[in-house]
Amino acid sequence: MWQKLKYPTRSPFLGNPMRLNRHLATALSPLLLLSASVHAEVDLGSLELFAKDNDTSPIPKGLILGGAVISGTARYEAQKDETYVIPGALYFGDQFMYLGDRGRYYFHLDDNTAAYAYGRFRFGNLDPDDEDAFDGMHKRKSEFEAGVGGTIITPYALLSARVSSDVTGRSNGQELLLWADFPIVKGNLLVMPGMGMMIRSDKMANYYFGGVSKSEATAQRPEWDTGTTFSPMAAVITSYRFSPKWVGMLAANYEFYDKDIADSPIVQHNGELYGILAVGYIW
Repeated sequence: MWQKLKYPTRSPFLGNPMRLNRHLATALSPLLLLSASVHAEVDLGSLELFAKDNDTSPIPKGLILGGAVISGTARYEAQKDETYVIPGALYFGDQFMYLGDRGRYYFHLDDNTAAYAYGRFRFGNLDPDDEDAFDGMHKRKSEFEAGVGGTIITPYALLSARVSSDVTGRSNGQELLLWADFPIVKGNLLVMPGMGMMIRSDKMANYYFGGVSKSEATAQRPEWDTGTTFSPMAAVITSYRFSPKWVGMLAANYEFYDKDIADSPIVQHNGELYGILAVGYIW
């Protein structure tokens, strides 16, 4: 029933695929991430490698406008799980892709490998003004991160690595994502499971994932140093092209926290689960 995935014979930049953080619907996923209230660590793979400029591709090229519903688990004890309905826009062209809170520029792409420059605006995720439980803590502010990544393209999987660093002096942290996608394409439907490992430096993890400095510590909130963390992640993305102008997506992403994140006195779960349902109009 399912056929072996056929990769484009031309570079997305030359008129074939483009990475939409996962494409339209997916496209909508990053849109969700545009909201400062949403802190999901969603990275849905390298669908840009399958974007095509035709009426049936489940991963279209061009500008997509739409909306999405995103729901997930809150990171900190004092926060509640939330569901958001968010409008947004996403664009992926021949070499540049805009994915809501992040973008990629491919400077190399052939049938076997891809390499790109990467940028992301990471929203802050802890504000003492929002919850009494955060009194005495420093606000975790937004930052801009930049880096590079690459993908090895095989007949059955996309093997990727991406490294990025804070360039604003906010957290002064870095992260490395190692990922494998296993896409299946049948007509106007795409199903792509993936898995990998997110490695964060101690500064990145402490700032955004549960660190408590000495000056922030109280009797109820002890000092906590996450150190460098290693968090396994898994995702599945489905995309369906309803018509030449409409596309929809359903995606789920789970991060199993490193023990030093999960055991933090301010983190409430062993992991982070997010689901996204999106629909978009292709211009």
